[in-house]
Amino acid sequence: MRNIAVILAGGTGSRTGLAVPKQFWRLPNGRTLLESCVAAFETCKQIDEIVVVMHEAHIAEARQLLNKPSVAVIAGGQERWESSWNAIKYLSARREEVNVLLHDCARPFVSLRILDDVCNALKEHKAVTVAVPVTDTLYKVESGECRVESVPQRDSFMRAQTPQSFRLSLIEQAYKCALQDPNGVAATDDCGIVKTYMPDEHIYIIKGEENNRKLTYKEDFV
Repeated sequence: MRNIAVILAGGTGSRTGLAVPKQFWRLPNGRTLLESCVAAFETCKQIDEIVVVMHEAHIAEARQLLNKPSVAVIAGGQERWESSWNAIKYLSARREEVNVLLHDCARPFVSLRILDDVCNALKEHKAVTVAVPVTDTLYKVESGECRVESVPQRDSFMRAQTPQSFRLSLIEQAYKCALQDPNGVAATDDCGIVKTYMPDEHIYIIKGEENNRKLTYKEDFV
């Protein structure tokens, strides 16, 4: 089964305080975050195709920057989940069952080891994610208050990373259920969509790496 990488680059990077959207910020190697993220997936021989989901205002710039027939650039949405859904609809229109690896463009340092492990796991599992153990103590706080309600055991928690990967038919069905939720889509990432709306579906975890961190704030870029 073919593996298609979807790089989610539809945000504007408002939290970074940078002069440009963060996907166009240049790393010390001279590449933009977007180019570096695409290059990371190109190193993996198990990835058959790459789709970049970009804010409508920057599609032309992204296409000019990448300038590769093997990389498609499509429009994203206002929210992250909307960008994922746009990519799912784009791939579903082909009527081909594939594996979809949904990855944050803000994680340009994803390793070949992670990508290979994910692709290998997709041969046996319909849903695969990447995560690392929590090393800090966690506080459960009272809603709206700066008070500690409890201190949960951290060995029951992991920090989510990407790519979060699925059979196309599975993630499409989960999103269709989410879109029918009268309270709105109730999840912050794609695994959350699957676990919320298809709770019986098993999600297999691949061990992540600290270097696969997400660049969010200005300090991250320094």
